[in-house]
Amino acid sequence: MADIHSNSAQPINPNEKLPHIKAGFVGFQHLLGMYSGDVLIPLLVGAALHFNAAQMTYLVSVDIFMCGVATLLQLKRTPLTGIALPVVLGCAVEYVGPLAAIGTNSQLGIDVMYGSIIGAGIFILLVSGLFARLRWLFPPVVTGSLITLIGFTLIPVAFQNLGGGDVAAKSFGSTPNLITGFSTIALILIFSIWGRGFIQQIAILIGIIAGTLIAAAIGIVSLDPVGQASWFKLPELFYFGTPRFEWSSIVSMSLAALTTMIESIGVFFALGEIVGRDITSNDLKRGFRAEGIAAILGGLFNTFPYSTFSQNVGIVQLSGIKTKKPVYYSAFFLIILGLLPKIGAVATIIPSAVLGGAMVVMFGTVGIQGIKMLHKVDLDDNRNLLVAAVSIGLGLGVAIHPTLLQSLPTSVRTILGNGLVVGSLSAVILNLLFNYRSLIAAKHAEQK
Repeated sequence: MADIHSNSAQPINPNEKLPHIKAGFVGFQHLLGMYSGDVLIPLLVGAALHFNAAQMTYLVSVDIFMCGVATLLQLKRTPLTGIALPVVLGCAVEYVGPLAAIGTNSQLGIDVMYGSIIGAGIFILLVSGLFARLRWLFPPVVTGSLITLIGFTLIPVAFQNLGGGDVAAKSFGSTPNLITGFSTIALILIFSIWGRGFIQQIAILIGIIAGTLIAAAIGIVSLDPVGQASWFKLPELFYFGTPRFEWSSIVSMSLAALTTMIESIGVFFALGEIVGRDITSNDLKRGFRAEGIAAILGGLFNTFPYSTFSQNVGIVQLSGIKTKKPVYYSAFFLIILGLLPKIGAVATIIPSAVLGGAMVVMFGTVGIQGIKMLHKVDLDDNRNLLVAAVSIGLGLGVAIHPTLLQSLPTSVRTILGNGLVVGSLSAVILNLLFNYRSLIAAKHAEQK
């Protein structure tokens, strides 16, 4: 007899049918989970480029639309593209620096910025096969360390949002922000632990909605973005300018693309672990190709390059729903919101503190998923123990203090200034040094 006191969400297998209504609610939960992280990118880049209100509104809307398109590319497996896992795509924060630097450079400008996005997409397509063939370099001790890093290096981002989003603002860490942020965490925990059935599976969604209502009650929700947004807008090719290509800008964006590809590897393996699917080299190749095509489309429609979002791993884990159906709904919702800016603007009224509270839970869950993977590794072997300990330590250290490497050349900082990349490279290199023979054996076994 089943334990009536069980506190975990009842998992739904990847092949199990899910009613459309439930799938829609869980899909909306996935949308809200990634929404703030993705909307932040056009806001940051648009502000750096001094876009006016109309341009900013369009940029946010078309970005949301392309997130939906990119997600569909990844969800649907074809002979060439699509890893077919429950993953949502959006623009990674790693791209913000290069995009702003290129776009604000008087000798380059916005046209070159979009050309560099297309160039980065082509680069991803070209190296997808090579990256995929390196799958043998990512045994559980490496992937577990990588996924742990993905979750825990994002916790500071979650806390920044919990405090209000802008650390320079006078309202950062204010009592209303703290109340709404921690209330959201508490509500998610309550519904995750004591909720039953479908209520438990959408605990994050309930927490975000209830947190927003609390925020509205204490006066930190503004409806102005909804009133100012238009009702309908179609995406346009070359809306801000026709892409131009310049080699140094393409190199800069390609370096940023490498960091997102490494993060994608971690997300793919984490989801594979959750849904019980072994991720092959061909799977990785199709996944990278989907991201490459998404980046090219981003350049053509004057938006951004797109990659997998790690926060959605936490939603899959917490909800127990492993099928792709909810994410299809999420993709269609994103496309609709992108076409209807006024409706899409409703999601923008959710305070950063509420989303930050949800992120604490989601990113923490991702980190714990990595620890679960490490639990399967023989950590009594000092070689494995040191691979995990040193790589996680270095990755977290660089993430907390990125200025440590400020004396290095800019091109080197672009790569090594990212804690996830440093931790991943450390894990791969140390594992090669310590476990070379077993890795070579795994490589030969995979090739057979």
